[in-house]
Amino acid sequence: MANDFNYNQRMDIKYGHQTVIDVNEMVRECADKWFNQTLTKVNGSVVRIGIIEGEYHWHKHEEDDEFFFVLSGQLFIDLEGHTMVLNPHEGATISKGVLHRTRAPQKTVMLMVETDTIDPIGKLK
Repeated sequence: MANDFNYNQRMDIKYGHQTVIDVNEMVRECADKWFNQTLTKVNGSVVRIGIIEGEYHWHKHEEDDEFFFVLSGQLFIDLEGHTMVLNPHEGATISKGVLHRTRAPQKTVMLMVETDTIDPIGKLK
């Protein structure tokens, strides 16, 4: 991962199987503007929590789809030509190879599902 970005991205798996995951506690404790933590591994994929405010850089993942699901706040996913807006309890999948960036005008909590080998920084625009 590049150090040029002010993101707190934790790719370690925080919770094993048969463990209760308390998302509310993680949100309460989070002081970062851009925080990602891998929660658990499910077969060849991981589930991550994102607690974000602000914008990510434009990028794409050549080999990996990404799924975003908003728990609270509002997530904008900018694509070339248009923007998707996700509100609480809405989700969307971004196909591999699609240039995109995520942004949140206020604190937003989301879950992401992606392969366990994905590079979150992606290929930069």
